[in-house]
Formats: sequence, structure tokens, C-alpha cells
Amino acid sequence: MAVYTEVSFEEASALLRTLNLGELTQLRGIKGGIENTNYFVTSTRDGEVLEHVLTLFERLGFEQLPFYLHLMKHLAGKGIAVPDPAATAKGEILHRVQGKPAAVVNKLRGSSELKPAPRHCLAVGDMLARMHLAGRDFGMSQPNLRGLPWWNETVPVVLPYLSVTQADLIRSELAYQNHVAASPAYAALPRGPIHADLFRDNVMFDGDELTGFFDFYFAGCDSFLFDIAVCLNDWCVSHSADDNDGAHDDARAQAFLAAYQAVRPLSAAERNLLGAMLRAGALRFWVSRLWDLHLPREAAMLQAHDPAHFERVLRHRVRHAPTLSSVLLDAPCLAH
Repeated sequence: MAVYTEVSFEEASALLRTLNLGELTQLRGIKGGIENTNYFVTSTRDGEVLEHVLTLFERLGFEQLPFYLHLMKHLAGKGIAVPDPAATAKGEILHRVQGKPAAVVNKLRGSSELKPAPRHCLAVGDMLARMHLAGRDFGMSQPNLRGLPWWNETVPVVLPYLSVTQADLIRSELAYQNHVAASPAYAALPRGPIHADLFRDNVMFDGDELTGFFDFYFAGCDSFLFDIAVCLNDWCVSHSADDNDGAHDDARAQAFLAAYQAVRPLSAAERNLLGAMLRAGALRFWVSRLWDLHLPREAAMLQAHDPAHFERVLRHRVRHAPTLSSVLLDAPCLAH
């Protein structure tokens, strides 16, 4: 993520020693993203080279972070490939660096697949379903902090930066999502801990092998369908510099949903609201990117994402989501 807080080599070294992770040899800031300060840290212990990620949390406080870190611990213990927070001898996994909450997790093997094929989407759908099932008995609860209440608070803040047509779209979509959230079908959606930000750059592959999900710091308890929609809106749309940007990719979407449903079939309520949640996922990231672009914080390596991409995704979803959801859900399941 962007580097907001500079961490000295000496301070990082001291933290690694308290975690029994050996002697620090390299500390390197990570440019991508906008929420937290992240560093790659390399150390040696008994001749072994260890690679971890040090995160300083710029917006989240000490009271919120135990949910994220313990969720990762819980999922790792259930065999889901996620970073496992490093603990002190006393079992503490939340630390303090320069007065800010911090965590150290193991670095996942591989790299992000930014141009996924259907086989990559199939792997993500399979693991997302297994993650949802594994999280059902997690003992902690915290709402999705970037859910509907946050959209209602933030849309009025970004409205002054929008054109008339953009403002009309964002107001009408927000009204629609409030209407959906008040419906019995929405209340019936299966819920539990979700990732809520499972974009292509938050998943690692080593070749065709999915080696892990990471960056759980937007996670919260919400509908599983919202998590599915967030994935479909990033993994299964066009990312291009033309009018096709944000358009649906049928092959990738069918692979993702078929793999997911082979592990956890969607309920009737989920099938009914897939189109609405595709729109909700697009709105959420259009709003957050508008906020990050127009109301930025200072950061040494800040790179805000372009909000226009998710505006286009939302426009595609508003036009086509009802048809898409029926086509996708009626498609035959793919064999693993």
C-alpha cells in the first residue's frame, strides 16, 4: 500500500526480534494501494531466509484490528491459504510501531494474476466458497465498514465533484440499494465474515496454482453474495482503455460461479439478488475511489485508483445485471 509512515530499519529490526523472526536484512516500501503502510521485510534466522509483510494501519484503530487478524488466524487454521499473523511469545498478534497499530504476516508465494483466464477465476471461486464455509464458526463479529451506511455518509461528500449525469446516477443507485436493503430477500441472504475487497491484486498465483488470498483489512460480516459480486466485478469484467471497459466477460464469470456453487450452492434469495449485488459492488468502489481521489491524504508513494472504471462497471451492471444473473445462474457447472 502507499507509504504514509516511514519506518526505520532499526525499528523494524526490533519488532522482528520480538517475533522471533531473526535479523532484518531488507526493508522495502510497497507502492500499490491507498489504505495502509506496507513494507516487504526480509530476515534470516538460523541460516533460513524469511519473507514477511509489515503493515501499519493508517485508518483502522486498535479496537477494530483484532477482528481482521484473528479472522486470518482462524481461516489459516482451517486450511485456507491466507497470511498468518506472527505472534510474540505471549501470543500477541497486534503490535505498535510509531504509535500506530501494526501486524507482521508471512509473504505469500507467487504474484498477482492481473489478466486472469477462466481457469484462474475457477480457482478463486472455489477458494472463496471454502473460505465462506470456514468462517461460519468464527467467534468474532464486526460489520462491513464500507457497507451501505458508509455509502450513505460518503455520497453527499463526493457529490460536489461530479457532473450532473454522474450525480444523477450515484443518487439513483444509492436510493435503489437502500430499497434493496429493506427487502425480505435481502434479510434472507446467508451471511458471515467476507473479504469484501478480493480484487486481482489481493490474490496470489504461482503459475496456475492459487497460493493465497491476502489484505483482509476491509473484511467484515456481510452477505456472502456481496463478496461474490465484488469478485465478479473485478475478475470477470473487461479492463481496457475504451468503451468496453467494465463490460461483463461471460466465460470467466461462468467459471467463477460454477466453481463457487460446486462448493456452496447459492440460496434462492442469493439467486434473486445477484443482479442487485453486482450493482452494489460497483457502487461501493466507485464511491470509495471518488473519495480517495478528491479527498486524499498525504503519502510518500500514493497512487489513487481511477474512479471512472467503476462508474463504467456500474453503468454496465445497471443496463445488463438482470439478464446476466439469469444467464449465469442457469449455466451448467464446470467440472473441476
